[in-house]
Amino acid sequence: MLRVSAASLATGMFLPNVAFADPTFPDVPNMLGDRKANEFWYEFDNVALFDASPEMLAAYDAINNYTGGPDFFTFTLLNRWLEAIASPGYPHTYTDYVTPIREPLQVISGVQLSVMDKYYRPYSREIVDAYAYFGQGVLFDPRRTDFEAEVHTMDGDPPIGYHVWYAIQRAMMLLGIDTARWVRISPLVGFAWALQSIAKPNHRSPNPGLPMAQVNRLAAQWLPKSVNKLDQDFRSTPYPPGI
Repeated sequence: MLRVSAASLATGMFLPNVAFADPTFPDVPNMLGDRKANEFWYEFDNVALFDASPEMLAAYDAINNYTGGPDFFTFTLLNRWLEAIASPGYPHTYTDYVTPIREPLQVISGVQLSVMDKYYRPYSREIVDAYAYFGQGVLFDPRRTDFEAEVHTMDGDPPIGYHVWYAIQRAMMLLGIDTARWVRISPLVGFAWALQSIAKPNHRSPNPGLPMAQVNRLAAQWLPKSVNKLDQDFRSTPYPPGI
């Protein structure tokens, strides 16, 4: 269902100056953008970072201890993936490297997918929209003021976090951890990366969003991509090929 047509994506997307009402969620004054998407990314960041559970923190520690990462394991993992894909023997070499950390990666997969499933049906049009909002930086959430990150989008310019997330997802796929789910989610990560590489959103004020035709073109380009094609695209840094 990620292979939806560009036309089907266009209807009703991107009204960044409106916080769409949803009785399911509490009112947040001054919030802008799709209400469910704001709540989804707010909770996703909580479980992954701001309010991670002891189980999640233990998973991070286990991977840190294995990779020798000085602070946050993910950049070390990304570097190992980039080294592996540029050398003979990939993907087996990367599989061999991540096999000892299968258990903590399974914890991370379970936590992330549980939040996605709480808000969206897998592979639905709505989750495609959520990633599109994220990449463009049109979601404004005042609950993140203390962190000076009111806009739900990837940190940094360039936003290297997309590469990091893809390297983690690739490890999960190769280890048989919710493989079918991550195979279908990974094009969304590329889609959001492409959008953010063009939109270059501010982390403190909402972006007006890209033209609808441009969003649709990128959706049609990225959503059908295979993992093998994404492997090649994510070798490009800091931005996607052609951008």
